[in-house]
Amino acid sequence: MGRRGRAMSDAFKVELAKDLGFYDTVQREGWGGIKAKDAGNMVKRAIEIAEQALRDQR
Repeated sequence: MGRRGRAMSDAFKVELAKDLGFYDTVQREGWGGIKAKDAGNMVKRAIEIAEQALRDQR
């Protein structure tokens, strides 16, 4: 997938993986090595951060 199809920057994904505790897996195996549950939690956390940012803009 090209860069236009990315919803999150690589830096943001790394930050989320570190915060959620599975960045070591990403380092060892790449993004394809994370569990579906971890990927889901990453998306959930990204949504929470985006919603908070929208609330803070008001």
